[in-house]
Amino acid sequence: MAAMAHRRYAEIMRDVEELINGHIAHQRAGTQERSKLKLLVPSVGTFFTPLNLEAAFTYQDKQRFISSRRFVPPSFNDIRLILNTAQVIGLVKGGPLNLVTFDGDVTLYDDGESLTPGNPVIPRILGLLRWGTRIGIVTAAGYTDASRYYGRLHGLLEAIRDSKDLTPVQKQNLIVLGGESNYLFKFDIEDPNLLTFVPREEWELEEMKKWTEEDVKELLDVAEVALRDAVKCMQLNALVLRKERAVGIIPAEGHKFAREQLEETVLVTQKILEFSPVGRRLPFCAFNGNYARNETPPHLPLPIPNLYLGGNDVFVDIGDKSWGVLACQRFFGGIEGRKSMHVGDQFLSAGANDFKARLVCTTAWIANPAETVQLLDEIYIHSGR
Repeated sequence: MAAMAHRRYAEIMRDVEELINGHIAHQRAGTQERSKLKLLVPSVGTFFTPLNLEAAFTYQDKQRFISSRRFVPPSFNDIRLILNTAQVIGLVKGGPLNLVTFDGDVTLYDDGESLTPGNPVIPRILGLLRWGTRIGIVTAAGYTDASRYYGRLHGLLEAIRDSKDLTPVQKQNLIVLGGESNYLFKFDIEDPNLLTFVPREEWELEEMKKWTEEDVKELLDVAEVALRDAVKCMQLNALVLRKERAVGIIPAEGHKFAREQLEETVLVTQKILEFSPVGRRLPFCAFNGNYARNETPPHLPLPIPNLYLGGNDVFVDIGDKSWGVLACQRFFGGIEGRKSMHVGDQFLSAGANDFKARLVCTTAWIANPAETVQLLDEIYIHSGR
């Protein structure tokens, strides 16, 4: 029975794979509106690589025993992981994999934690650097001080510094892009924080140069009013935090927002910004984000180490992760979307700041840091190294 189920599942995966291949052929010809897949799924986006779904299913079936289940059908998580594996196979077959970008919280380390020396993802990332793969950490955390990022990423940064088999050039292949797409730091072995701030004028894209400071202020003003209205409407016990390129709310001490309140706040704020004139001129991202543990919010007079543990907030940032990943691609000389992959945990439609990365590169949707480790292991397995 398991063999029969496996064969039928594999046939379905092969049929979908052929639909995607047909759509990719139309993409190359500029006639994607005519593809059968587009007719069946009008919202389908761009494919940067083929998806080897049949091979991916065979691999994941050995890990998750999908065909052996009699009463539990393939789940959302089964499909998500099959797609991740299919994407990995497509990348390594089309190789080389020139760039991998990562979200921070829940992707590289647990929510509100940091990347400590014992984290199993570190040797995997070092392995990618040895291959010559560039690494970008594209995070919502927006700091202008390198010490803040060192505090979150010190385990990885120190491992790169101390590595005996990474060349100086390979060590330079790590950058951090904070605030979605606003602050760039590059690895610097001479700096006490192992990161050097790169002035915006040295890396920003030509399109970003059109984002005026007047528009930035106006968008954040509109977003702040929308957030304050949401706080008042839903009677939230919240603190409003205004940064240089972001504005958001976190719960007051002893309180917590419900998931529904977070999503309502995100969607209302997003819609208000979309309808505003400045929201049509300037890209932005409204999301359920993470506020660093033990961080003192700007404009608050005292440290609040026990106030907030992260993952229960709403923020609006200038730009989004599609711009962040695109900036990484161009910083490293113009890497194509089919040669790069973004790994993140937030891809749902409401408040998902990794979602827009799909516009500029291939993506992998993980649920926790352990899945990131598994994903990187799959890169090694399917590349035959």
